[in-house]
Amino acid sequence: MENKNKYKFLLSNTVLFFISSFSSKFLVFLLMPIYTAVLLPGEYNTVDLLTQTANLLIPIVSLGIPNSIIRFGVDKKYSKRGVFTVAALTYFAGFAIFGCCYPIIKKITFITDYVLYLYLYLICSCLRTLVQQFTRARALTRLYAFDGILATVNTLFLVWLFLVKFKLGRIGYILAIIGADFISFLFLSVISGAWRAFRLSSVKKSLVKEMLGFCLPLIPTGIFWWITNVSDRYLVTAMVSSSVAGLYAISYKIPSIVNIMSTVFTEAWQISAVQEGEKKDSAQFFKKVFRAYRSVIFMAGAGLILICRIIIKLMVADSYYEAWRFIPVLIIATVFSCFSGFLSSIYMVAKNGKANLFTMMAGALSNIAMNIVFIPKRGAQGAAVATLISYFIVFALRVIGTKKYINVDVSPLVIAVNCILLGSMSYIMINEIKYWAVICTLLSAVTIAFNIVPLVNFALPVIKKILSKKKKKAN
Repeated sequence: MENKNKYKFLLSNTVLFFISSFSSKFLVFLLMPIYTAVLLPGEYNTVDLLTQTANLLIPIVSLGIPNSIIRFGVDKKYSKRGVFTVAALTYFAGFAIFGCCYPIIKKITFITDYVLYLYLYLICSCLRTLVQQFTRARALTRLYAFDGILATVNTLFLVWLFLVKFKLGRIGYILAIIGADFISFLFLSVISGAWRAFRLSSVKKSLVKEMLGFCLPLIPTGIFWWITNVSDRYLVTAMVSSSVAGLYAISYKIPSIVNIMSTVFTEAWQISAVQEGEKKDSAQFFKKVFRAYRSVIFMAGAGLILICRIIIKLMVADSYYEAWRFIPVLIIATVFSCFSGFLSSIYMVAKNGKANLFTMMAGALSNIAMNIVFIPKRGAQGAAVATLISYFIVFALRVIGTKKYINVDVSPLVIAVNCILLGSMSYIMINEIKYWAVICTLLSAVTIAFNIVPLVNFALPVIKKILSKKKKKAN
């Protein structure tokens, strides 16, 4: 790819993935009024723990192979048929092993009544991920985006059908997710022709070794990421109460808006990172992109902290309103989670899964330790603080560890100033200091002003190039 086109390629993919993620993730977030109206905090906590348990099991059942689909599927040195076939066989092996664990899974207390649904959730989610990742690897971004829209329509309909029409409660919530994933799997399999890519003859021992060698170390990485992100909900349930844990689970939904923005970009960025990572000017490319990315994430974090109480008021039932108190700290934690995700792309380019594993292990262990210390003293707010500190640790370790591959120059002073601004907003809002709304509005405006220049410097040249090309074609 020519140098002048790489920014356009990244921007184009980001827009398409935005369409997909906005549909499949952001609009599902808007279903919160239905969830909170139908389910009590304790009931919502039960289904949240069940789905989060499924998310813990997914990297184990899939043996981490989705990471290899992107890494090797994008790389032109490898056969796409071979990559898909190895991935599919890996999934089948994972399903078979997990099936043998049924007697053990059934003994887990809060899963006992939902084992069948857990298995269906895992199978449908993994099958959808298989064809989704292969669609991305083939650069069928428009199809990928359309699938996101389709998944949203299906989810909206199934949530209405199972929760509102049939009033199935907790089971209805799970069935809606299962159904939407299965329909998406069928759609992508047929339209993309993924099923035709499965050829046993295309499997080579060297490819199997490389793909598994890359993804297997990422299984514990995924588990440690889950521990850092989710273990606090289990500990709040055990150490405080199920109702408070339900509020805490809802509070996670608001920071997920920042995560959605990050995921949209990351899905596009991973493709560009692999294609550009080994070129001579890759360091400069990574630096420019990170500066713009950092600006967007900090501005989004400030804006979201400012309006989080309004969002909660509008989006959830009154019994969930106090969840807003945990949101500001969790938003700052999400900011560092996003930065850590960006830096992990450097490890992906370098095929260094062990470094990813080490950093996430440090984050997970520190998270558990701090949760045990902070939750008894500060309740769910202590869990939020523990999550923030653990994600900062992961970020700091990755800043140090990625320098030997590509130094993105994270600018510690810029990070510190932004943290002071976001931290001040959070403290003032949570403690409801006099004129907090006015002060937080001013701090949010300062944050945006502080970050807007790097974003404009990145975006304007790219936009000008795209517009000039369109004018030339028109003439």
